[in-house]
Amino acid sequence: MANLKSKKRKKIIVFTLLFVVVAALGIVAIVRKKEVVISIQKEKATRRNLTELVVANGKIQPVVQVKISPEVSGEILKLPFKEGQNVKKGDLLVSIRPDNYVAARDSSLANYKYSIANSNNAAANLQKAALEYQRNQELYKSKLISDSDFLTAKTTFDVAKSTLDGASEQVGMAFASLHSAQTDLLKTEIVSPLDGKITKLGSQLGERVVGTATMAGTEIMTVSDLHEMEARVDIGEVDVVLITVGQKVRLEVDAFKDRKFEGEVTDIANSAKNNDTTVAASSSTSQEATKFQVKIRIKEKELFLPGMSVTAEIETRYRTNVLTVPIQSVTTRLPKNAVPTNTVQSAAGDSQPGNGPAKSAEHRKADELPKTLEVVFVADGDHVKRAPVKRGISDDDYVEILDGLTEGQEVVSGGYKAINRELEDGAKVITGAAKPAEAVKAN
Repeated sequence: MANLKSKKRKKIIVFTLLFVVVAALGIVAIVRKKEVVISIQKEKATRRNLTELVVANGKIQPVVQVKISPEVSGEILKLPFKEGQNVKKGDLLVSIRPDNYVAARDSSLANYKYSIANSNNAAANLQKAALEYQRNQELYKSKLISDSDFLTAKTTFDVAKSTLDGASEQVGMAFASLHSAQTDLLKTEIVSPLDGKITKLGSQLGERVVGTATMAGTEIMTVSDLHEMEARVDIGEVDVVLITVGQKVRLEVDAFKDRKFEGEVTDIANSAKNNDTTVAASSSTSQEATKFQVKIRIKEKELFLPGMSVTAEIETRYRTNVLTVPIQSVTTRLPKNAVPTNTVQSAAGDSQPGNGPAKSAEHRKADELPKTLEVVFVADGDHVKRAPVKRGISDDDYVEILDGLTEGQEVVSGGYKAINRELEDGAKVITGAAKPAEAVKAN
């Protein structure tokens, strides 16, 4: 009897559990069939003025700055100024020990004088040979000397003339060498090419520096004119075509908080930065975006220092009285019933021939994939309709709508999750201040 009661109890428990599971599944199915209502925010499409801005970061630099590098090598003998000091045009900045260059100048001078002496000696020999040749020519006409004697005199004259020509060339070469030695000696002293401030000092007194004659040379210091400053920012290749010389710019300098400065575009690079990077080097690192340097003259006078960080807002395009919606209202969706062309999936998941040869997903051409559309969601009672649009320029908050909307239509402006993921054509919505894209169950 105890065993029978135990078996009956087990059967009751099993059937009860099965009933609970079936009931739970049924409840879940019923709940899933209920329409999801998405909480949104709405805003009307209205007309306003738009100014499109390109934002870029960079550094402040002097308009005029000169990097001082020696043309000759040697030990720094004099370095009268320190970093941060002001200099005048013509002030001595660097003096390199001249001993070797003085010796080279003296040697070239002696060689020049020696070549002049040789030239004078050759000129005297030519004069003597010319007189001898003239005398023998008269004697030869009178048939008083033989042919061989006359030819000897003529040859002596020709050799003397050639010797003088060679000596004259030697004088020219010696003079050029002397001029080069004198120039090198003068290069041991470097003077300031402008009025300014030493903004960078990279060498010290007694240090040996390398001249630019054979390589890049040692950069001893940088002299800058801090009266005229500019911002140098990097602009992407998509935006740089919108920028022209003369455009107005608003500048924010990190060192001057809560202040904005006015600027004007003065120069746009004709080639991208670091365009000489080798293919091998670029393949070993991640591909960086192509950037072009743009120079912006700062109109205000302030205590800017080279290297300060700056953010530039460049006004590129301006529109008046255009139809606009919040910039977050525009999103992308695939076309309705979009499927990749030329490919039909079999039940097993393999590509089968359709209108063209079968292709795997990895090798499917880009033009065979459906292109996304830019759309907004228009409020239609308690539902939304998807509306493809064509957008124009935009600022930080609003975007111009060229086609697809009319003034006064209400579009979904929030929240982010609803617009970008949850909303579809015909979705049921409720307007409220709930969390963006919060889904609630209909009663």
